[in-house]
This record gives sequence, C-alpha cells and structure tokens, in this order.
Amino acid sequence: MDRPTPTVADVFRQYGDTYRAHAGPSLPGAHRRVMTAITACRTAALGGHVEQCDDCRYRRVWYNSCRNRHCPTCQSLARAAWIDARIADLLDTEYFHVVFTVPQAVAEIALQNKAVVYGILFRTTAETLRTIAADPKHLGAAIGFFAVLHTWGQTLVHHPHLHCVVPGGGLSPDGTRWIACRPGFFLPVRVLSRLFRRLFLTALQDAFDAGQLRWAGALQALADPHRFADHLQPARRTEWVVYAKRPFAGPAQVLDYVGRYTHRVAIANQRVVDLDDGHVRFRYTDSRAPAAPKTMALDATEFIRRFLLHVLPPGFHRIRYYGLLGHRHRVEHLAQCRALLGTTGAPPITDETPRPLDYRDRYETLTGRSLRVCPRCHGGHMRVVESRVATRPAAAHLDTS
Repeated sequence: MDRPTPTVADVFRQYGDTYRAHAGPSLPGAHRRVMTAITACRTAALGGHVEQCDDCRYRRVWYNSCRNRHCPTCQSLARAAWIDARIADLLDTEYFHVVFTVPQAVAEIALQNKAVVYGILFRTTAETLRTIAADPKHLGAAIGFFAVLHTWGQTLVHHPHLHCVVPGGGLSPDGTRWIACRPGFFLPVRVLSRLFRRLFLTALQDAFDAGQLRWAGALQALADPHRFADHLQPARRTEWVVYAKRPFAGPAQVLDYVGRYTHRVAIANQRVVDLDDGHVRFRYTDSRAPAAPKTMALDATEFIRRFLLHVLPPGFHRIRYYGLLGHRHRVEHLAQCRALLGTTGAPPITDETPRPLDYRDRYETLTGRSLRVCPRCHGGHMRVVESRVATRPAAAHLDTS
C-alpha cells in the first residue's frame, strides 16, 4: 500500500526539535509559536469531538484546527469565509491584477525589518496606483482596490511582492460619472514602476533617517549612512518590476481566482512530495519553463528555515483595502459605483443574510462532500456524542487578515 504523502506539519513534527536546538535562543518567539501551532493542528493536542452515526453507530474523531494564518492545513476554510464576505464588493466591470515587486537589495533589508518595509510596500503601492489613476492623462478617476502581500518565491526564497486587484475604472473627480479603462488595458506599467520606485526609496530613506531600521549579521554595516546609500544605489538605477496580468474574464472569476492568492501560504501541502532521510522534496514551477514542474530537495532544517522566513509580524495585516474599497466608506462608494454602472450588484451582507453556519457547510461547498451524512451507511447522520479535551493549551493564533 502506498504510504501517505507527507505534509508541512510532518516535517515540523519530525525535525522541529532539531531546528529549535540548532537555532537556540536566536529563534524568534513568533517562529516558535507558528511551529507549535502547525505541529499541533488537527491532533489530540488541540482537543476535538467524537461523532456517531444515528443509524449504523459508526464513529469518527475530529480534532480541532490551529487556525494560524501560516498553517497550510487551515487555509481552505479561511479562504471560503473570506470569499463569503467579499461577494458584496463585486462590481459589474472588468478587473485587473497588478503585481508590484521590490529588488533584491530592498528584499534583504525587508527580511530584517518586516513590519517597517512591508508597511512601506503597501503605502507606496497604494499611492502609486491612486496617483497615476487620478491623472487625467491616464484615467482621471478615483479607484478602489485591495492588495495582498506575498513574501515567497516557488523555492521558498524571500521574494516580497504585492498582488493588487483593481476594478477597471473609477469615479470622476466630481463623483457624477463612472470612468472606465480602455478594454484590456489598465494603466501603463512603466509609469507605475518609476513612480513606485521613487516613492518607495524616499520612504525607505525617511525610515532610515528616523532610526526605524534595525541591522544584524551581514547587514550590520548598513547602519552607516554611506554604506546604506551604496547598498541601494543599484536599485535607484534599475527598472522595478511592475506588471499587469491578463484581465479577469469577468467579476464571477475574480473571487475564486483571487481567493487562491489571499489565503496562500509559503508552500501548500500538495506540493510536498516526500520526506525521507532528513530531506524534503517538493514541486516547484520554474518561471522560465512553467509547463514542466520541477522537484527540489532540501535538508529538512533548511526547509523549515525557508518556511519561517515568511512568518509575518504579529498583528500585521497582509490584505489591505484602499480608495473606494477602504473600510470607512466602502458601502456608500460601492452603491454609488453601481448606480453609475446601472447595476444593482450583490446585496450587502447583513446579520440577516444567509451564510454557511460552520465549517461543515464550507467544506461541502468546497468539496461537494457532506460531513453530516455517514460515510459508511450513507443513510444516517453524524451527531456529536463526545468532546475531547485538549492535551495542552492551544497556541494563540494570529488574525487571518
């Protein structure tokens, strides 16, 4: 019989102690908490419940999830919940997917200053999009969008970038007209790239001057202003990567597609191929040959190290909303856009709006399989008959934003 495919949690369970011992006191507390949560996820450590069929008496045990936003096992249901909440935001217009990436010299600084540099990435990306869109030479409209932070490449290296999803148009300055983009074209990426570079490097220099950046290891020399300037000089001369993917086929495609981005973690369990003799093998896609997936083998402790590179600072929001989609006036702005577009759109979500009651509803929506029907006799219903107490306190989970 084929042995089951290992998961990220299996790697942590077998080699987590080795990694902790190697890292010693330098291992950040946030990393320790993520390791503990993923290791305990859906095990007796977090408790659970026993269900029994009311017909054939078949029993099964369900253990609780850790709900940590970095856990690969927990993201499918979190994604479904996010999609439920975003349906009311859709507009009947074209949507665009724009990606902003920082160069390697900046990524190195970001790795030691995540909260500061990732915050700059969000702010300057938002300012870039809103400024160019408001320019009458390009669109001349106020736009709305949301941005999702990713920090990884296919081989788990540090590669911070923002995925932005933008409706194809916006409100005129006086709010009386909907101004649409040209079909299939949002904004010129070269113009976006150059403004983004200037705004980002200015904000990064301001953070340095204000003493907000911290240095360690190979980057300690950057505490000197001249060394810092020299380090960034290549980034000032090169074109920064901003690119627009092909527009979505329509609003109906947006949430399903983007949901895969909003709740993606550094590596999904499905990409792990094997765990053997202290090495993890996983699939990855080479951008130079995307049609032929490749396999990489890493020492298990190196795999864990790369995975933990992407742990976000506690409380840091990796999904943010801007312009017309900003939280404060979102409902009013969307109603105004729909009126100008001549559509009613999805009804706003209220306390009375029917929605999935718990994880079983969302699981059935995602997979088409019911957790309520007995898997053995297919006639009875599974009822909770016993609770299982956690064998140790659950690790505090981070918000799933």
